[in-house]
Amino acid sequence: MKRFKVFVTRKILEEGLNMLRERYDVEVSDYDGVIPREMLLKKVKGVDALLSLLTDNIDAEVMDAAGPNLKIIANYAVGYNNIDVEEATKRGVMVTNTPGVLTETTADFAWTLLMAIARRVVEADRFVREGKFRGWEPMLLLGTDVHGATLGIVGFGRIGQAMARRALGFNMRVLYYDNSKVDEQIEKELKATFVDLPTLLKESDFVTLHVPLTKQTYHLIGEKELKMMKKGAYLINTARGPVVDEKALVKALKEGWIKGAALDVFENEPEIEPELLKLDNVVLAPHIASASYATRSKMSVMVAENIIKALSGEVPPNLVNPEVLQKKK
Repeated sequence: MKRFKVFVTRKILEEGLNMLRERYDVEVSDYDGVIPREMLLKKVKGVDALLSLLTDNIDAEVMDAAGPNLKIIANYAVGYNNIDVEEATKRGVMVTNTPGVLTETTADFAWTLLMAIARRVVEADRFVREGKFRGWEPMLLLGTDVHGATLGIVGFGRIGQAMARRALGFNMRVLYYDNSKVDEQIEKELKATFVDLPTLLKESDFVTLHVPLTKQTYHLIGEKELKMMKKGAYLINTARGPVVDEKALVKALKEGWIKGAALDVFENEPEIEPELLKLDNVVLAPHIASASYATRSKMSVMVAENIIKALSGEVPPNLVNPEVLQKKK
């Protein structure tokens, strides 16, 4: 009996890969980095399942290269803006993601960035390593208090709400903006107040972004929005890079429209706006918000389970295009 073929665009933790290897013929890209386009088009030929990463652009060309056997594109990420879902649906191809499992880990890291930029941790570390520390000084590296401040959360889904829970421990006032209000009971539990985006930007000491990348959220934070923020405010982004206009952010940081920013994602990853690298009032991380061993292991299992269900003729648990099921009837 013919075994299904699965191609994995980059090495992930073994827990999920072993589940797939027990059942299918699995090839994992051995390329060190994001798989080049031409290599991807060659490797997907004839596969039944494609395990992709958010760094892979999975469009009609890739689906053409894969051919008619392709049944599922399983994204190893919560977001799936790297996949042409509409095109996949047209072809009867299921698309899945890995939601929920990385909520707390991502919120942990967003909070880490918030604390790091507020209390100038990266600057302080560099200061010590460069041999500049001469002992306690009353004016040395003064930062901003987090406790009692106002936290503005843009995007109040799982991760946004997890940030609000953390804010409770710091006695923060929490404002949130989303397409719609959440249940009143959730607002009460998290002591969170729904406001429009301009109000959130004008009143928050810290603005943290937790929205998916869509046509509506592209450059959601641009020059106009940055100018609405307090001069003493900070911007934290662990969502998607293009949610922020990076050139406008550089201008804001250099000209003092806001006090600082902490970024785990960038507009043109892995490229970073060169001016950002020169600024002390920004903390930069290499897209590692979900990078704990436990979480990445759970993600590998979840993505494998999605593939196993799909190739078994069942509905995968994290299907993002359920309308595809109508095409299969």
